[in-house]
Amino acid sequence: MSVGKVFHPGISSNHSDDSPYSWSVPPYHPSSEKYENTKTCKGPDGELHANLLCPVDVAEVPEGTLPDKQSTEEAIRLLEKMKSSASPFFLAVGYHKPHIPFRYPKEFQKLYPLESITLAPDPQVPAGLPPVAYNPWMDIRQREDVQALNLSVPYGPIPVDFQRKIRQSYFASVSYLDTQVGQLLSALEALQLANSTIVAFTSDHGWALGEHGEWAKYSNFDVTTRVPLMFYVPGRTAPLPEAGDKLFPYINPFDSVSALMEPGREAVDLVELVSLFPTLAGLAGLHVPPRCPIPSFHVQLCREGQSLLKHFRFHDSEEDLALHGNPRESIAYSQYPRPADSPQWNSDRPSLKDIKVMGYSIRTIDYRYTVWVGFNPHEFLANFSDVHAGELYFVDSDPLQDHNMYNDTQGGDLPHSLTP
Repeated sequence: MSVGKVFHPGISSNHSDDSPYSWSVPPYHPSSEKYENTKTCKGPDGELHANLLCPVDVAEVPEGTLPDKQSTEEAIRLLEKMKSSASPFFLAVGYHKPHIPFRYPKEFQKLYPLESITLAPDPQVPAGLPPVAYNPWMDIRQREDVQALNLSVPYGPIPVDFQRKIRQSYFASVSYLDTQVGQLLSALEALQLANSTIVAFTSDHGWALGEHGEWAKYSNFDVTTRVPLMFYVPGRTAPLPEAGDKLFPYINPFDSVSALMEPGREAVDLVELVSLFPTLAGLAGLHVPPRCPIPSFHVQLCREGQSLLKHFRFHDSEEDLALHGNPRESIAYSQYPRPADSPQWNSDRPSLKDIKVMGYSIRTIDYRYTVWVGFNPHEFLANFSDVHAGELYFVDSDPLQDHNMYNDTQGGDLPHSLTP
């Protein structure tokens, strides 16, 4: 079952959310979804605009609701239906926020007073950043409130006061999302399904909030490639609750005093989202398909990514012997396309036919290494002998990735410790 924005709309999901192949019932999309990018944001002039910053009075917006609210309601309805069924189920709930525009109930701004909002710790474009690596955040510039700032392209900085407003609205959107997740988990428990349901929480990408002078998601930096990844596995990640206790009590963020929750166990290994499928299959007791061969078009079912089952202890008293492997063996991969070596109007989202350069990046526990190479969009082939630019950042000495050491390594091979 699919609720909300699970697949990206458009050709990437065959304009159908991959239905009927991935779902037993037609995917659900909230009816108010169609207003997300329309003029529903009241500006200082009292008129409605298509803005980036869009805190709203929910009672005044079309249909009197928001997409994520509708998705929560539909997800709870499906859980109620599954409670009366003996069949196992898989429910994917895709929330829109904190995706732009930042359209959320305006009361969430109160949680983040503007005077307490800080700027990004590194708001300047790094001196050693190759032009091909920079994203000019053109989708942000298309919003009416950002257009009114009359910013220069591609590097013109956003005024400091507006930067704070963007960060405030992002944080407020996250808190709004958090209440929706809280309501959904609380319903899961109220329906007595929490003791037999695995929960995974993640996202498809990060988002730059002024770091490196960038906004949005179109890069290979950690700030845009890292995502939350949290699991609840009954009896493994948390003991089953005693009678009268609650695993997922709903906490109202506007209450003056909120109960402190005991934090879960944290793993610091590098993992990838391609590990989600084999991990969930293994946790559910299903057969985990074999690794995909190259090429894999002839194989009906296979997997990429490693199972993360070693991170789930069966009992608190168990020793985590499996977790004491060499962390330097872990690598996470990402890539991002560019139409040219310098930022231009379509640098963030080039059409396939316009891709001329591809940035391939590896992240280890010690460093992030990115190489931008020539790319043939017709053959889907990268030419690694045609290197346009490179980036190398060391995690310990440069955790924010502001000092590119790539050119310092040229003229000789990379040190052996940087070789995956």
